[in-house]
Amino acid sequence: MPTYEYQCDRCHRTFEARQRITDAPLEQCETCGGPVRRLLAPTQFILKGDGFYVNDYPSESKKRALDAEKKSAAAPTSEGSTPSSSSDSSSA
Repeated sequence: MPTYEYQCDRCHRTFEARQRITDAPLEQCETCGGPVRRLLAPTQFILKGDGFYVNDYPSESKKRALDAEKKSAAAPTSEGSTPSSSSDSSSA
């Protein structure tokens, strides 16, 4: 159910009311009985879980660059272990 924000024209009290979308707007202040009007308020927006950041959805070029970076990072470890083992054997 949405939360609506109202302000009383008589006592200037601001309050929130949880109402269904189909409910009619409130017309009277529950404190002083004066007329109320619905205010424009920012929507409730809560980020939960994954997928809400720019870096969670990379562009195609960024995906290709990340894949290339992963491949190049994987290649030196397999090739890099061979020279380091030979350098280890030469120093021994």
